[in-house]
Amino acid sequence: MPTTFETVVILDFGSQYTQLIARRIREVGVYCEIHPYNISISILRKIQPKGIILSGGPNSVYENDAPHCSSEVLELGIPVLGICYGVQLLSYFLGGKVEPSPRREYGAARVNLVGESQLLSGLPTDFPVWMSHGDHVTVPPTGFEIVARTDNALGAIENNANRIYGLQFHPEVAHTPNGKQILKNFLRQICGCRADWSPASFVQIAVERVKEQVGEGHAVCGLSGGVDSAVAAALVARALGDRLTCIFVDNGLLRKNEFEKVLQAFRDYGELNVKGVAAGERFLQALQDQADPERKRKIIGNEFIEVFQEEANQLGEVDFLVQGTLYPDVIESVSVKGPSAVIKSHHNVGGLPEKMKLKLVEPLRELFKDEVRAVGRELGLPELLVNRQPFPGPGLAVRILGPVDGNKVKLLQEADNIVMEEIKQAGLYDKLWQAFAVLLPIQTVGVMGDYRTYENAIAIRAVESSDGMTADWAKLPYDVLENISRRIVSEVRGINRVVYDISSKPPSTIEWE
Repeated sequence: MPTTFETVVILDFGSQYTQLIARRIREVGVYCEIHPYNISISILRKIQPKGIILSGGPNSVYENDAPHCSSEVLELGIPVLGICYGVQLLSYFLGGKVEPSPRREYGAARVNLVGESQLLSGLPTDFPVWMSHGDHVTVPPTGFEIVARTDNALGAIENNANRIYGLQFHPEVAHTPNGKQILKNFLRQICGCRADWSPASFVQIAVERVKEQVGEGHAVCGLSGGVDSAVAAALVARALGDRLTCIFVDNGLLRKNEFEKVLQAFRDYGELNVKGVAAGERFLQALQDQADPERKRKIIGNEFIEVFQEEANQLGEVDFLVQGTLYPDVIESVSVKGPSAVIKSHHNVGGLPEKMKLKLVEPLRELFKDEVRAVGRELGLPELLVNRQPFPGPGLAVRILGPVDGNKVKLLQEADNIVMEEIKQAGLYDKLWQAFAVLLPIQTVGVMGDYRTYENAIAIRAVESSDGMTADWAKLPYDVLENISRRIVSEVRGINRVVYDISSKPPSTIEWE
């Protein structure tokens, strides 16, 4: 059985849509990886990609500090597709002409086919696309044919002899309805990909990889209650059986009754050896008077290491640590010119393995969140675990702005529980990426009965997203918001005001801290 998939490489030049390209490729059944634009040619050769995609980006190719990959990328004999900045860069490398557009295009446009095209085969002669560019190719390189145009710019070029193709528009966004077919043409017809990427095939290959990595060793996994660690544990358990021990630590910062519910769900699953550890008071004591969000994250991480280490020491000889690191964790925690800058520290990407002197097993490191859910279902995990909305590693500590104490945790748990109940009652839970309450570090004046109150304020956050990389605030029905607000103010003593967060990501993050 092979232990790798056919791979397409995306070189990231800083486009806001780079992750979308990767997701669309995975949806076609082809595995892909995002790498910085300045990846070395030797590493590219080792990967042996079936195709290379040059992403868009905010720069002009002729600027002195513009990000350029090696021009050798175009000489490897591997099919190349340039998108937006990518088509401008390949044109620039190969002797074409790139200039500022007389009229910059941002938004909807229409493309007309003007020649026979392998990349655009099977598409209508006129179709809508999404543009986002200030420069454009005015003269394509020698050997390239113009196969599509818009009213204002060259739309697509291709050189079938050298298997190099370029699109000025973005096929990866939903605003280009035929974009998935275009990418499929490139992947299947031009690159010759078999489309061997699926949850079932991933499970088979990942289990073999874990067996090969761990051998006869023993592993330990820290469960958070979230889908990532649950799926990682189930996958490794499929490979190691009882040589994997899972530890679920209650840090006192989980949702209401979360520890008991999740622990029971793991036990009902039956294939995991799970030990629950109640350590809430210890974490709250360590967090006393700490207001800075990054400091809180580090304290929780360090405290978790200590608790986890104490429990792991009781297991005898353990060689490996299993973590539910996902691809977006890796992307957001890497900072190079072009790809996403570091936004915040991720609990799965840091110093835990180094301090514990364990070898790291990260079976989900290649996956996006929706793919993790699909793998979890393939493994037979219950929906309570697979379909859970994302929950931050530091728990409610990063949803309590300012210092954390036991009273604030209880307030937030009660308010958050009402949010969950009303969202589920309205049939919205599965439609939202996340919905939760945030305890604000302010008190406001209110009136209850004939009395003046001066109590806490709660913010409600609900977002829609496909992978958490970008998100839009959810337009919840007014009656749902009304029920949430009425119940929180009526049922949670200490809260007299509820507000709704209508910020998208970007510019805001999903979590408040």
